[in-house]
Amino acid sequence: MITAMFFAHITGDFILQTDRLAHWKATCQKGVLTHGLIVLLVTWLFSLPFDRGWWPWVLFIGLSHTAIDSSQLWLAQHTPRPGPSPAALIRFCVDQALHFTIILIALTASGYLPLANPAGAILAALQQTPLLTLLMGYAFLLMPAWVIVKILVYSLVGGSPPNFAGGTDKYIGMLERLLITTFVLLGQYVLVPLVTLPRLLAEGREVRNRQQTNLYVAELLASVTLAIITGLGIRLLAGG
Repeated sequence: MITAMFFAHITGDFILQTDRLAHWKATCQKGVLTHGLIVLLVTWLFSLPFDRGWWPWVLFIGLSHTAIDSSQLWLAQHTPRPGPSPAALIRFCVDQALHFTIILIALTASGYLPLANPAGAILAALQQTPLLTLLMGYAFLLMPAWVIVKILVYSLVGGSPPNFAGGTDKYIGMLERLLITTFVLLGQYVLVPLVTLPRLLAEGREVRNRQQTNLYVAELLASVTLAIITGLGIRLLAGG
């Protein structure tokens, strides 16, 4: 159940949050409610194989998620948008910390996560469900990693506000992370640098002409680092 709930959050809050839904959620309460309903349904579906009677905690997670996002919308409408500074990163981290705290409260109160050693229980759960952990890791490399890279670079390096639609670069980055993590899992570390060569050769000249070298390099390094860490984490937890 523990791994399933983390996977459900990644799926509902990132994978199934399309660019259009993300914009709607950021500007309208109806968008927040729609997103909250998706999170609730995904959480319920992921809980079914483990505990069909867990629906009260599914409601707790879904309604809490909606309340947190509603407060984020209110803050966005009543405070200036944070510029290129750690403020945007802090806001994102606080939002995700609140969501995960709610999940942990539900797991603890329902008896799936012991208070005595929660960290150990989480690690044990990830190790006991290697396939689910593997799938969750690969899911993280898609939209969640993309959002983290964009916010991290925008907050710490600067530049224009994050464009989460991202054009083709968005999907190229996803493919790069998937390949890098796969090579790490296979122990083929020498192939990791080769993954980025096509993009460096194809776009290096264009990036220099746009005078965005710092942003480009920062995004690339952050993306590669996340992929390597994810691969090492899966390898350790899932026995890859």
